[in-house]
Amino acid sequence: METATQHRGLDREAVESYWKDGYLFPLSGLSEKEARAARMELEALEREWLDNGLPLPLNTYKRVNAHVVIPMVARLSRTPAILDAVEGILGPDILIYAAELFIKEARTKQIVTMHQDLTYWGLGAIDGMVTAWLALSPASPESGCMDFVKGSHKNPILPHEDTFDANNLLSRGQEVKVDVAPEDRVPIVLQPGEFSLHHGLTIHGSGPNVSDDRRIGVVVRYIRPDMKQETGMRDFVMAARGEDRFRNFEHLPAPESNFSVESLAIYDEIRAEQTKILMRDAKGSSSVYG
Repeated sequence: METATQHRGLDREAVESYWKDGYLFPLSGLSEKEARAARMELEALEREWLDNGLPLPLNTYKRVNAHVVIPMVARLSRTPAILDAVEGILGPDILIYAAELFIKEARTKQIVTMHQDLTYWGLGAIDGMVTAWLALSPASPESGCMDFVKGSHKNPILPHEDTFDANNLLSRGQEVKVDVAPEDRVPIVLQPGEFSLHHGLTIHGSGPNVSDDRRIGVVVRYIRPDMKQETGMRDFVMAARGEDRFRNFEHLPAPESNFSVESLAIYDEIRAEQTKILMRDAKGSSSVYG
């Protein structure tokens, strides 16, 4: 019988490294040509839809559940090489929990404070989630690549503080209340088409983009079907691979065109429900969640 360490995307050593460190990189997801084409497709979409009468700012759709309204993001979330690697961690049954575009413009001050992904999602401190970060432009210390803290996924969910800083790309500007020494930060350098994987409890963040190019990442959060929302709220997934025998989440269709009337209606419903979960007990407001 096939085990998680024998799936075609990762060898045993890579799987062991992921569980030891809480992350794995660099992995090959797209060819350089495919990554360049995906970036061109994204930037064409940005030009077409920036002032095209969307109900919410274009940036909101890019930053929150982009896979629900942008076919390209849903397609990239099902990239075979990425799913092969994720299968090595989660097993053959994989759901897309969220996907978003994390973009830092050139020469800007936007950052991501050090945090754990699972802090506010209502899923608990689980092993059944893995995040893939796919680079569509170079991710380097100069462009504000992610920094991971090795082995930090072995902690529980740690206390966080909300900053709601305008330069913070996170929904609440959340920051883990633990001092992270510079020498404990591992820069996750990726070339276009490469991706990393990290655990939902791995402490990570990123600095500003001081380079002359945009830093573009497609971030996809995958879960096993046996996970469940612990708040009692509705929650949503999109099928990626295998089967969902548990049905703990409501399933979404992949969009057929950019920002269709049907997908925008679904998007609004999801965003309203997720705001109840992600902004619970918040003492400020978020530009992407309200």
